[in-house]
Parts: sequence; structure tokens; C-alpha cells
Amino acid sequence: MADEIINRVANSKLRVIDLEDYYPQGKRVLFDITDWLLEGLVLREKEFRVFVAEHNWSQYQDCYVALHCSTDAIVPDWAYMLIAIELQTYSKLTTIGNLNELESLLYADIISNLDLSEFKDSPVIIKGCSNKPVPSSALILLSQKLKPIAKSIMFGEACSAVPLFKKK
Repeated sequence: MADEIINRVANSKLRVIDLEDYYPQGKRVLFDITDWLLEGLVLREKEFRVFVAEHNWSQYQDCYVALHCSTDAIVPDWAYMLIAIELQTYSKLTTIGNLNELESLLYADIISNLDLSEFKDSPVIIKGCSNKPVPSSALILLSQKLKPIAKSIMFGEACSAVPLFKKK
């Protein structure tokens, strides 16, 4: 009879935190204002305000929206603010930037509100592989937040974790 397989990781004090578990559900939208600019480069206030007034903002219901301009146009801050005000009724979050910056902002908020007291004086592995877009900046923020409370911090999987920090 073969010996029983024992999961030593599950029986250890090792704690795993997976940022993918905190991934906020909702569609991500990259909103490019280039088409609202004259030749993609010049913002004409009157025409721009007409585009904003006539746009169907309800299509962004419960979305996370990143506003950007894909050309080298100089876009005044008020233009993004005007769009953000319209989106506020519908979107979960609106910011300026690309989709990676949007994810970073979402995770910064999530991590700042995480209660990590359960990891106090424990060896912690921050899980590395994920199927959802967890930005590197989120991994850095999490490791910084864990450092004062964790006994040690590793990155990766239990079978091949990379040590990052250990309390002296």
C-alpha cells in the first residue's frame, strides 16, 4: 500500500495572498477623444462641447473608463474633466491614462483598504501567476503594506517561491 500524500504547504503556517481574488468585476473601456478633435489634433471648444452633449453616456454603465488621446494633441484638463463629469453618473471609475494605469489605480485603492491583520507574524507568499490583469504596481504596493506585519514575504508559488523579505 502506498504512503498517503501529505500536503505540507496546507499544513504549514505559510499564508498565500492572491491579488486576483480581489479583481474588481466590470468592463474596462479605453475612451479615445481623438475623434472629437479637429484633424485629431485641435480641440475646438464649441464642437467639443457638442460631442459631449450628444454622446450616449449610458453605454458606460458600471464600466471602468480610462480617458486618453491617441495623438500628440495638447488637450486641456477641463476637456477630460467635462467628460468625467458626464461619466460620473454611469461609470464605476473614470481616470486619465491607459488600461494599465486604470488597473493600477483600481488596485491601489483595493490594497489601501485591505485588512492584512490575518497575516501578522506569518510567512506570506504573494501569488505570482494570474489569469486576470494584476499590475506589477499592485504587487509592489502589497509587498510594502505587508512588510511591517509579515514574518517573511515571498513571491510566486509555494513550490518555487522567491524570498523577498524576512524579519530579523
